[in-house]
Amino acid sequence: MVDHGDVGASSSPETMTSESQSTAPSLAESVSDWLLLEDGPLLAVNKPAGLLTEGVPGGEGTLVGAVKDWLRVRYDKPGNVYLGIPHRLDGPTSGVIVFTRNSKTAARVAEQFEQRKVSKIYWALLEAHPETESGLLVDWLRKIPDEARSEVCEPGAERAKEAKLEYRVLCQLGDRCLVEVRLLTGRMHQIRVQFASRGCPVAGDVKYGGQPWSPGGAGCPPGELIALHARSLTLKHPIRYDELTVEAPLPEYWGIPVEDVPTS
Repeated sequence: MVDHGDVGASSSPETMTSESQSTAPSLAESVSDWLLLEDGPLLAVNKPAGLLTEGVPGGEGTLVGAVKDWLRVRYDKPGNVYLGIPHRLDGPTSGVIVFTRNSKTAARVAEQFEQRKVSKIYWALLEAHPETESGLLVDWLRKIPDEARSEVCEPGAERAKEAKLEYRVLCQLGDRCLVEVRLLTGRMHQIRVQFASRGCPVAGDVKYGGQPWSPGGAGCPPGELIALHARSLTLKHPIRYDELTVEAPLPEYWGIPVEDVPTS
């Protein structure tokens, strides 16, 4: 299963390993600020928007490279550092992402993603209000050849895969609408495409018909932004097997006091 950004998942421990990526020390030093959980071999961090999860060896700074460099210093590890990568987030998406520190737990966590046993919750700021306050969206999506985009197509079309998500409106914010999304499948740009196809693009998602979004404020990264945040993941700990929920704070530059958002 590939779950691009909105989340991406690998199919085996071997493909979850990144041994050669490294990044600037200044980026690695930020990992302590992003850290949400360190529980045995399981790590969770709050990925900033605009930072790639992975990249090509020797390329620009990535989250994987930063975490590996942080682990190297924290545990005084010479040479390569193993990091299991059971899922990914798109570069423009912020929020919670988990890693593992050994191959055995990497396989266990990857299996949970593959079997869709991980609960993935996102918050998205939409440019228009959906037709209903809550609902189930079902479409068939496929990647456009030679482009980093997906499209809605007819059921059963060549290379198409069924995409499902549940959503509920949390609050109206002027002309925009904050929604909570539970992914039931993991397709390329699924949240972005499914809402855009219904006239409710994610704020800032120019690729799918949205308008530029420049919130400014503390911590706002440069460049194009989209208002999509991986709010929480619920999974079983790979050693103890108890259920864990890891929640990532909303970026300050969204300008939305979380305590004022109704969540029940």
